[in-house]
Amino acid sequence: MATPTPPPHCSITPSKPSQTPLQNHPHFPQNAHNHHHAQQSQCNVSLSYQPAAQRHLSADFRGRRSTRLVSKFHFNRPKPPGPGPTRHSSVAEQALHLAVRLPDAASDDPTFHNLLLSFAPKLSIPEDYSFLLRELGNRGDLSKVLQCYHFAVAREQNRASQGKLVSALISILGRLGHVDIARSIFEVAQAEGYGNTVYTFSSMISAYARSGLSEEAIRVFETMKEAGLKPNLVTYNAVIDACGKGGVEFGRTLEYFNEMVRNRVHPDRITFNSLLAVCSRGGSWESAKNMFNEMVRRGIERDVFTYNTLLDAFCKGGQMDLAMDIMAEMTERNVRPNVVTYSTVIDGFAKAGRLDEALNLFKEMKYAGIGLDRVSYNTLVSIYAKLGKFEEALGVCAEMESAGIKKDAVTYNALLGGYGKQGKYDAVKYLFEEMKAEYCTPNVLTYSTLIDTYAKGGMHKEAMEVFKEFKKTGLKVDVVLYSALIDALCKNGLVQSAVALLDEMTREGIRPNVVTYNSIIDAFGRLKSAQIREITEHELSKVSEDNAKYLKAGVANGDDEVMKIFKQLVVEKEQLVVEDFEGKSEEIACILSMFHKMHELEIKPNVVTFSAILNACSRCNSFEDASMLLEELRLFDNQVYGVAHGLLTGFREKVWMQAQTLFDEVKRMDASTASAFYNALTDMLWHFGQRRGAQLVVLEGKRRHVWENLWSDSCLDLHLMSSGAAQAMVHSWLLNIRSIVFNGHELPKYVSILTGWGKHSKVAGDGTLRRAIEALLTGIGAPFHVEKFNVGRFRSEGPVVAAWLKESGTLNVLILHDDRTHPESALNPLHDLQIVS
Repeated sequence: MATPTPPPHCSITPSKPSQTPLQNHPHFPQNAHNHHHAQQSQCNVSLSYQPAAQRHLSADFRGRRSTRLVSKFHFNRPKPPGPGPTRHSSVAEQALHLAVRLPDAASDDPTFHNLLLSFAPKLSIPEDYSFLLRELGNRGDLSKVLQCYHFAVAREQNRASQGKLVSALISILGRLGHVDIARSIFEVAQAEGYGNTVYTFSSMISAYARSGLSEEAIRVFETMKEAGLKPNLVTYNAVIDACGKGGVEFGRTLEYFNEMVRNRVHPDRITFNSLLAVCSRGGSWESAKNMFNEMVRRGIERDVFTYNTLLDAFCKGGQMDLAMDIMAEMTERNVRPNVVTYSTVIDGFAKAGRLDEALNLFKEMKYAGIGLDRVSYNTLVSIYAKLGKFEEALGVCAEMESAGIKKDAVTYNALLGGYGKQGKYDAVKYLFEEMKAEYCTPNVLTYSTLIDTYAKGGMHKEAMEVFKEFKKTGLKVDVVLYSALIDALCKNGLVQSAVALLDEMTREGIRPNVVTYNSIIDAFGRLKSAQIREITEHELSKVSEDNAKYLKAGVANGDDEVMKIFKQLVVEKEQLVVEDFEGKSEEIACILSMFHKMHELEIKPNVVTFSAILNACSRCNSFEDASMLLEELRLFDNQVYGVAHGLLTGFREKVWMQAQTLFDEVKRMDASTASAFYNALTDMLWHFGQRRGAQLVVLEGKRRHVWENLWSDSCLDLHLMSSGAAQAMVHSWLLNIRSIVFNGHELPKYVSILTGWGKHSKVAGDGTLRRAIEALLTGIGAPFHVEKFNVGRFRSEGPVVAAWLKESGTLNVLILHDDRTHPESALNPLHDLQIVS
């Protein structure tokens, strides 16, 4: 059923949601919170609000009606009457009128057959029967469609007319999703000699494409060529479309496009729209850009579907500035952005962490008179939650329901994740119960979110009960749920159990992804600080009797590995026995083993993997261990790990150009991932005494706006920077304001350094970062003191700082030096800073 389009007057930023269901509930916490996002679904698009009777094909869909967007928006609807000529007769329309009034009947019921028999003398083949097939198919009446087809084919002896009928039927069956029936019809037509036409083959390819069966579609395409038939534009469009929907890689799909061009079949807009869709699904924004440019070069007109697909590719690749340029081009070319356009770009900004820009687009969408759909509402809920505006998030839920769109699993999953991350477990429990009471069926992601929330919060009994409920639903454990379980185990220090679960996951035929391996690699890197937690028979006797029963019952009942691990977690919550980890060499071997497995499975490591590796290096006992780990990993990716190794060993000039390419890649990531990378790289360099290398990296991060920190003459905000990055930044900032002083300018009345929430601290102003900065300032003799009412702020009077900066010995303590240098780095001690200043 189509989603109702909200009226144009609906507000984007809601007023205080005093009437939201959660806040009215007497037991619901009033300060509850929220989380993330939505899967895009098809929606009604209305650029201006119109009565239902006036909404027919818009200008975007005029001309050829074979695009995917037309079929999605107008399939299963009767055709509106139009002024154009019709190929069928008025008799066919009379027959259709009577046919649709007949009740559904079994295939052997003679009623519909008799109706066709009564009209047969006046019906023409294939025009009238094709009309009947199409219109009955649009109404989803499969039984009548098949009866009508067999009736017409039996009466017609002309092979060409029979071929047109079979092509029409296969197309209809493909749209209805009955690809098996279509294949049977196709095979019979081939055997009886009237299905050996380009149109029949093209229809069969298209039917497979609609069901995502790309390999089957390609086989039919090759069989067609072997039969001596020459593919036409429709055929090539169908096989390219099949590649896109079946997940075929872009390079292979491009071969069909190149073959098409070689055979002098000119591609059209549908061809390029399908190619762009292939790029979008594969996340290849560069290929999408090239295809779009080729489309422009050929002078092929672009429609809203073209632009939306290109935008989707750009957004998936994190190219938000390019996406905004495309939206501007749409306006210039009089292609009106629709709700899909805005939803795609808004979602891209949200995933990139650019939430304010996402909200600005929502306002623009409102002013354009475009009503929000389900995807838009869910995205807006997620954004407000990310910004910490939880009242607004709940208000959007209320507005969404007032617009006739009920909360779905995507909405609830976002809310559950948001409240869970804030530790609002009462709200999580309430929402989950409400979700079921509202007959909104929880999906695998719902259970994954709940298990992840409870497990990370140490509520292992609750997590186990959720998993028990999940098992009763009959849903299949997927990679997301396994990854959540593995991550929870790793966060609890149970790395060996996590590896065991990874093995079980593989045995079950579920392919791990990069997230799964990142959790384990990061956990191995933390083993020394977290240590290994094991439980023995002696300690088991010390825990509560109830918890011991949980553990022993798992063995008796033959629980699977997941249940056994949960029961182990329940027991260990009461009594943890910690055993020291003996060294780093075994840990490095484990990390390398995980990396080898990723390589074997062709799972490409990402920036998060790199950050986890760098964090592991920072915790190595020696420079040699860290260098050895990076040296080994260079065999897998010399660019990424070669840069880190080069910076660690002091070969900065040789690797800096290569590093810039790596930093460009990181720029595509969301803000939190990018900052985690820079923090990890800087921490490793700082930890092993490569202080100038750390400074070089941190200034590069500042130049690229990785940390949205305030750098001014009066204040340095180190919010969310790691210890190493923050210390390198302090040195750079003090050198900067020293140059201001020596240029004859006065400093402001007060100068401050803010530590905020340190990377390793959950208490504002009282974490590892604050202590590290305090020690640094004391060590260099900087005249800063902790502010009385804000222990996270270090403050001093401007004139006092200026006087200290003018002292003869200050420059020496501010300029950083490396513990180990390479001759090329020692030639010019200020060279690195000049690169990024």
